[in-house]
Amino acid sequence: MASLLKKIQTLISANLHAMVDSALKANSLAVFDQYVRDVEDNLANLEDAVATVGGELKTLRRKKADLDRQAAELDHNIDIFLREGKEDLALAAQSKLNAVARLLQNYDEMLKRQEAEFQALQDARLKLEAKLTTTRQEREELQALLDLARSKEITVKAIKSLDDLVGSGDSDVARVAEGIRARLDKASAQSEMMAASLDAQMDQVLERSTLEAQLAERKSRLGLP
Repeated sequence: MASLLKKIQTLISANLHAMVDSALKANSLAVFDQYVRDVEDNLANLEDAVATVGGELKTLRRKKADLDRQAAELDHNIDIFLREGKEDLALAAQSKLNAVARLLQNYDEMLKRQEAEFQALQDARLKLEAKLTTTRQEREELQALLDLARSKEITVKAIKSLDDLVGSGDSDVARVAEGIRARLDKASAQSEMMAASLDAQMDQVLERSTLEAQLAERKSRLGLP
């Protein structure tokens, strides 16, 4: 479990801004896709671990409850044996009660460790789910941004070709080329405005997702649904 939680912590602490920069420089979403696959795989393992530890926790609680009943019954029987003057039976029952009490102490310690591990796994699952949601949203925004960038690159190449036509010496060709270039300039400006809007949206998504993750963690600590 410790190894799994270490992997989860590494994924949770991943820097999305750094991944955005890397994706933009490489003009590829591969880094995001790999991160999403890693998160999904580890999330599946984490959910299995939560179920396993949760089941073990229920088993420990049930066994402790049985021991509590045994201890109460033995304590009651000792009093009966003493009232009836059956010292030997009282001694035997007291010895068994002492053994049960030691077992109960061990179960108490195991329960504390298991409950702490169960809570840690649940908290990690909430945080990882929040990070996965944020990353998927970020990937969609980045995909749109990269599409705009590719479109702008095509526009730039087209404008460069038109610049060559403008200087060709044919006034009609030059006039037509100027008109087309004006339309391309407008399209390029619109792409830049959309890209700026996407940048702002990406920052908003990151900030909102961070706030939501913080609230989810706080609700978990408070035991709220």
